Amino acid sequence: MFGYIDESKSTAKDQIYQHYAENRQNMKRAGEVLQLLTDDSIEADTPFGDIQARAFAILERQKLTNLADQIATNAKWNETVLQWEHIDQLARQFKRHLRPLLLMVNFAAPSKNDPLMEAIDFIKRAFHQNKSLGQYAAESLPQRFISDNIKRYVYEQEPNGEKIIRVDRYEFLIYRLLRNRLEAGDAFCRESIRFRSFEDDLIDDEKWQQKDKLLVDAGLTTFYQPIHEHLAELKQQLEGRLTEVNQRIASGENEHVHKKRGRYGRWALSNTRDTESINHTFFDALRPIDIGSVLHYANQHCSFMEAFDHILGRYAKQSREDHVLVACLIAWGTNMGLGRMGEISDIRYPSLVATSDNFIRLETLKEANDRISNAVTELPIFHHYDIDDTIHSSSDGQKFETQINTMNSRHSPKYFGLKKGIVSYTMVANHIPVNARIIGANEHESHYVFDILYNNTTDIQPEVHSTDTHGTNEVNFAILHFFGYQFAPRYKDIYGTVSRSLYGFRHPSQYGDVLVKPVRKINTNLIAEEWENIQRIVLSLALKTTTQSIIVGKLSAYARKNKTKRALWEYDNIIKSLYFLDYIDSPPLRRNVQRTLNRGESYHKLRRAVSHANFGRLRFKTEQEQQIWSECSRLIANCIIYYNASILSNILTYRERQGKDSDVLKQISPVAWQHINLYGHYEFNKFHESVNMEAIIQELAQLKVFSE
Repeated sequence: MFGYIDESKSTAKDQIYQHYAENRQNMKRAGEVLQLLTDDSIEADTPFGDIQARAFAILERQKLTNLADQIATNAKWNETVLQWEHIDQLARQFKRHLRPLLLMVNFAAPSKNDPLMEAIDFIKRAFHQNKSLGQYAAESLPQRFISDNIKRYVYEQEPNGEKIIRVDRYEFLIYRLLRNRLEAGDAFCRESIRFRSFEDDLIDDEKWQQKDKLLVDAGLTTFYQPIHEHLAELKQQLEGRLTEVNQRIASGENEHVHKKRGRYGRWALSNTRDTESINHTFFDALRPIDIGSVLHYANQHCSFMEAFDHILGRYAKQSREDHVLVACLIAWGTNMGLGRMGEISDIRYPSLVATSDNFIRLETLKEANDRISNAVTELPIFHHYDIDDTIHSSSDGQKFETQINTMNSRHSPKYFGLKKGIVSYTMVANHIPVNARIIGANEHESHYVFDILYNNTTDIQPEVHSTDTHGTNEVNFAILHFFGYQFAPRYKDIYGTVSRSLYGFRHPSQYGDVLVKPVRKINTNLIAEEWENIQRIVLSLALKTTTQSIIVGKLSAYARKNKTKRALWEYDNIIKSLYFLDYIDSPPLRRNVQRTLNRGESYHKLRRAVSHANFGRLRFKTEQEQQIWSECSRLIANCIIYYNASILSNILTYRERQGKDSDVLKQISPVAWQHINLYGHYEFNKFHESVNMEAIIQELAQLKVFSE
């Protein structure tokens, strides 16, 4: 469906461009025609037919007539008309592809007398009877769903003045509106996870009868307290912070808030800069090491290879060969592919394919990554990466262009131009990529924030989580608060955001002449009335009754807003407003948010360096292959970070035993790869000597890489 609409829009734009280009050329020739009227060399008694002949020699009669009509009427090309004309040409295609889907899938709407559902039922009956829509009289076709602004494109007027329906356009309009309604949540499909009704995503009535026990088991402590007491506490916090923040601004104690001159009420915050360097010069002193040896070292200490069991389990006839498995992981993770690895390494392609098919799966890759991430937490350097003694994580998407189109490859002109691509959405905590997933470039990253946090299976459990503005929506503050996380996003335009989205428990007029003032009063009655339904939504997220990103997407993006959804948004406004005030009042908070987001960007640079092959354009054919690439690439990055963190930890321990200062060392990021050989000819059958960490530390100590 998207393809037909995109193609019609693209074709219409191309046609308009061609028309305008042709008109520009014709306009120059039309100027030459007009010059004939002022040409003194033409005799006054020259027959008009001769002048016409000269004019049409310059510009054809029909083109001159069309140009004259356009100038006289000041007409403009109607792009929508051209789109519908192209839809006419696509009629055979969309009928062949969309009709079978319509006949096999059942759709529903909240209203029993929905006009679009009436039309869908009608054409389904017609197609089941092998009748075309053209066999029906126009008045017998359901038409209530056709809006007035569309009628001019769907109806055609006969010479006798009678209006008839263009049945191909009528059918396509039904498909287009159905798609729009499904996306907006105004139409449902029970057979679909994404497009079934929101109520079907929640826990069933039988489970809900045990809600008290389930809430305790899920650790949702916010719901233990009666709602009116809970709202009273939130009111006290929010109103107190509003007073405190404004007093600190008025007294000059908060010197980071700057009032704008000449603009009443406008203000800005001082810029926060906090950078953590990648490829720190510390690693320049290390001897180069190939990526295969790095994976071998990580496996010696993390045993991540043990996660790769054979797909047939105890019935398997092939045992795992670690050096072949390493070759497969590098081939996938670097975007090189098994075929190319077979050409530039000492392992043949058939062996690579057999090992990859039997041992590399998403579940084995995730377990292997978890083992490495958990091993990093045991290193002495790990908790020195805490921010204010807290594990502060971030998540962000990284765009990758796809060479081959897949189901989740989408256009994004800003990042891919005319090409398509995907997004690798990764959560980074203390420099470690603890969780990741592939999403479409058209999907909103905010729908996956809770998903990637809650489904993190490592031992690294953050308390604070940050995103950029793309990670915010209407429910994430509330949802993360319910599950015990503090959501701490970064805002590009904090004044604009606060001026639109700061709320209080009183009417704005009651706050007087303060700089930071709420724009609306919180509707506490709505929250209290819907509190039980909000509990059911949150408990459904905790029990994973469906994909969590889908529930969050429906809660934050659906055009149809029921009472429960509005109540959840209202609660979200309270938690969000408390954060706004902390963000304005606390430079350390802003620095921490910036710092953790910088760590995510640093990881993205490492990830880009790892996936270097094919100029970074993904070569994989299916969504499954893209996910395997993502996890293999993350595994290689994890091994590099583990290797670097091991060196930093050992030199840290050495210096502390020597009684030497190590504060500078604790600030060095393990995200570095200038000493890692990622390219070249790979020799996996050759014996790899184990990394001698003690020798590395002694060498670093003698080089005196730190000033004493």
